[in-house]
Amino acid sequence: MAETHQILGGKVNVYRRENSKYWQCSSYIDGRNWRVSTKHDSLSHAKDFAEDWYLELRGKARAGLLKGGKKFKDAAERFLIEYPIITEGQRAESWIRAYQIKIRSIILPYLGNKYLSEINEQTIQDYRLHRAQTCKTGKPPARSTIHQEIVAIRQVLKTAKRHGWIQHLPDMTVPYKSAGKITRRAWFSPEEYKRLYEATRERAAKPRNKRWKQESENLHDYILFMVNTGLRPDEAANLELRDVTIVEDASGKKRLDIDVRGKRGVGYCKSMPGAVVPFERTVKRKGLTKPTDRVFGKPQRELLNNVLEELDLKVDRDGQRRTAYSLRHTYICLRLMEGADIYNVAKNCRTSVEMIQKFYANHIKDMIDADALNVQRPKRKPKKPSK
Repeated sequence: MAETHQILGGKVNVYRRENSKYWQCSSYIDGRNWRVSTKHDSLSHAKDFAEDWYLELRGKARAGLLKGGKKFKDAAERFLIEYPIITEGQRAESWIRAYQIKIRSIILPYLGNKYLSEINEQTIQDYRLHRAQTCKTGKPPARSTIHQEIVAIRQVLKTAKRHGWIQHLPDMTVPYKSAGKITRRAWFSPEEYKRLYEATRERAAKPRNKRWKQESENLHDYILFMVNTGLRPDEAANLELRDVTIVEDASGKKRLDIDVRGKRGVGYCKSMPGAVVPFERTVKRKGLTKPTDRVFGKPQRELLNNVLEELDLKVDRDGQRRTAYSLRHTYICLRLMEGADIYNVAKNCRTSVEMIQKFYANHIKDMIDADALNVQRPKRKPKKPSK
């Protein structure tokens, strides 16, 4: 059994094993045990060495220079175990799989063997430089790609903090960052939207190949439905027959009341009258009878892209690519242009007023009352000088 002595109020243990002539010392600092041999066979000399060694360790710990404890790869493995379980039912499997790929194939080769205690603001900046200089494609990754990787690193460090392996998170903001440029989401102006649905209508009536007739008809009705409801593509893909009800308002116009399931969970949508006919045509064409039948399913992206390329509408004037999501943006902009209340538009689209004002509303200018804005006080006439 080892002979043990305590010094500095029990903060340091000086001990000697039975099969060793030298004394050793140990102490618990920053969440881990530290041990070292004193290389002395004299107890008094070993105690002096242990005291100096402990004070040196304490100084390094306070200066943040003490390397040890858990490594980044330990926190990453723990995160990859916890994340799928905690987010079950809230995140798609593809999203979780993307996190795993980013961490294992990109982040761990650079940060895996670093101690958590030595990861600071400069380490994160060095990672950004490393990614920009060593990308396999030959050009730096997109800003959004780097941002997603930094988010993954932050999640791993949060896991380490919850387990008590680090005391605080480093500042991970981008240095030298200027104010972000606000860009509007790609959409179709009224003239562009008219060109689009006229082209898809013509394709539905006269397809280039008879085998594509049903797909062309489905695409035409899909475009009309999306621009008259404002659904997200994933919400439309999840739409089942039981989620849609045709109702008639007080004026005799028909509309669709939709139970929406998608990005934001469960929500509700009241469509424009123009969504009723495309919905009915799609149901009849596909012969949908069961409540669980999918109305649209996944959009025909290839066919939509072909139409957009032919009409020279794939890219807007700001260089942004138009996709099926642009149909939702078109719905929002057209509603605001017609004078719809922005709060009701946000509620019907399951988003916030702030998001619409920042990213969607190209035509907020149509909601500004120029008469109320350009108010001027009447100018006072100069007083006549008194006699």
